[in-house]
Amino acid sequence: MSNRFHLAVEAGDLSITVPWYQEVLGCKLDMAEDGLWQDIDFWGNELTLHSSKPRLSSDRIRHDVDMGNVVVPHFGVHLEMDQYKQVRQNVLDHNGFLDDPYIRFEGTDYQQETFFVEDPNLNVLEIKHMVNPRD
Repeated sequence: MSNRFHLAVEAGDLSITVPWYQEVLGCKLDMAEDGLWQDIDFWGNELTLHSSKPRLSSDRIRHDVDMGNVVVPHFGVHLEMDQYKQVRQNVLDHNGFLDDPYIRFEGTDYQQETFFVEDPNLNVLEIKHMVNPRD
């Protein structure tokens, strides 16, 4: 049995959203049905971007957590530090962060650096690096 997950999201105009996942996040393409959906290799997980009517507004809900307010819903990934730094720089170079990078749980076994970003269809992603990753 695999520990990978599959997530399918509305992606708006695939001709805009798919290149963002490739260029900004560095994801590779996988299977697709032209104009309908595109699978993305989301660091070993399967993210399916479905063509949809583009979102025009971001009606966001934020939940209070230890370090402030986070957007819900969101999805994301834990990366090794070198990958995390590369994605963080790519985001900074392209369209910036929804929530800037910050450190949570400093000095504990759960210490992590994290940031939030949104894709072109306003899906929110959390990208993080865990100092002490759990296997």
